[in-house]
Parts: sequence; C-alpha cells; structure tokens
Amino acid sequence: MNIKLRLETSRDYRAVESLTRDAFWNLFVPGCDEHYLVHIMRDHPDFVKELAFVAEDNGKIIGNIMYMKTSVTEVDGNETLETLSFGPVCVAPEYQHKGVGTQLIRHTMSLAASLNYTAIIIHGHPHNYCKHGFKSSKDFNISDEQGRYPFGQLAKELVPGAFKGKKWKYNLNDIYTIDPSAVEQFEKQFEHREMQYRISQEEFSIAVRAFL
Repeated sequence: MNIKLRLETSRDYRAVESLTRDAFWNLFVPGCDEHYLVHIMRDHPDFVKELAFVAEDNGKIIGNIMYMKTSVTEVDGNETLETLSFGPVCVAPEYQHKGVGTQLIRHTMSLAASLNYTAIIIHGHPHNYCKHGFKSSKDFNISDEQGRYPFGQLAKELVPGAFKGKKWKYNLNDIYTIDPSAVEQFEKQFEHREMQYRISQEEFSIAVRAFL
C-alpha cells in the first residue's frame, strides 16, 4: 500500500459517503445511518474542516475521519470547556486491520493538539481506542447529560490536566440525534443493498446500554 493522508475537499464528498456506507452497513444495526451523518456534518457550525482527512491508496479514497466541536460543563460550577469529538472513522472493508484507521487517528490527534484543542471525547468501543490513549470518561469524572458513565464514552486529554480533577457533564452535539426518515430519504440516492442481522449488532446493543 502507498497510503497518503490529506484534507478532504468538496470533490471527495460522495466518495466519502459511499465509503462510510460500505464500512458500516449492517455493522451496528440493519443498514446504517453513518453515511447520512457524514453528509450533514459538513454544514454544521461545529464541524472542524481542518481535521477532516481522507486516506488514499494510489489515488483511491480508502478511509476518512471527521471531527466536531463539543464541550463539557462543570457540574458544580459555571465553567465550560471546549472539546472535540471524532467519528465516524471509516476504512474500506478490504483495507481494514491494516493500520489505516490508526494513521488517520494519530495524525489528526497530533494536529488537533497543535491547533490548541485541549481534549477529545468520543463514543466507541474501548478495544478500538484505548490503544490510542483513550480512557473511560469516568476516570476524568465526565458523565453524560443524565449523570451516568456510559461504557463507550471515552476521553483523552491533549493537554495534561485539562479536566483539572473537577466533575464534568459531557454535552453531546445535536448533530448525533439523527432523524430516521431523513436517513431513509438519503439512502434512496444509493444502489439498493439488503439490510441484514449480524452478531455485531447484538454486541453493539449490549455495549450502548452498559454503564459504569
């Protein structure tokens, strides 16, 4: 492979959406909505275009990563701290488990630190992200909006001590509340594909209902 990382351009939009669809189809639910999320993220005011990167192999887009601005609010005070969230992180099925996602994550996290962002909070499986320095958000006293500590809510300080030992509440960006009817309409733009059940969907269902 001859992997090159570069910023996404408007010419890449449909290729990235198709790639995202390929990467997530039937993985977490029958079908997927991540390609629609990618589609609407770019027009959101909290989208961080300078961290939207694609990976290419000899000119073919095989992976991508996108970031949004998010925040945490101090539970016992008035302080709000700006953070980042990335995702979806996508790699074409035939290129998965070859380090493409790792390159995208490490490159953009380093860039985010150089741009003076202080921390990243994501929702994902610990198996995939602890190797990149993420820990449970509970280790930083960061709950969700209901005061719970989701199994998959993970955090990484880009600036050591950014969370200062205080108690925080993570403010999930509204972009992640997706309208199923809008996804259904968007899906009509793509070639038909069967929605199917997979074991990975059961694993995902268990994970998203688990709290520490």
